[in-house]
Amino acid sequence: MNLKDEWDRLDPETRTWLLENPGCLKVPAAMSAKISQEAHGDIACDPNGQVVLSPADHDFIREKAEAAGTIRVPATDYQFFDTAALPVVKRAPSGRHSAAPPEEGH
Repeated sequence: MNLKDEWDRLDPETRTWLLENPGCLKVPAAMSAKISQEAHGDIACDPNGQVVLSPADHDFIREKAEAAGTIRVPATDYQFFDTAALPVVKRAPSGRHSAAPPEEGH
């Protein structure tokens, strides 16, 4: 199956789900069943009944999602949204030339 060829046959709910989940590798079983019913031709599914998307399908969905404004990713920059900025940790110098710790109890 080529998702690009089947796109116009898919119902709006299925298209919306695909546009909102452009990074999925496999389509959930319930959504895969809907795609199988609407498609003209055989749909390859894994043993769990899920459609496995090809790299061409991923490219097509990403293009559609970018055109629809669902996602916006620059073509040259990779962004990792699940990582936080690293904090700057300043360490005191160690050795002979380091300052003596303040004495307590003054």
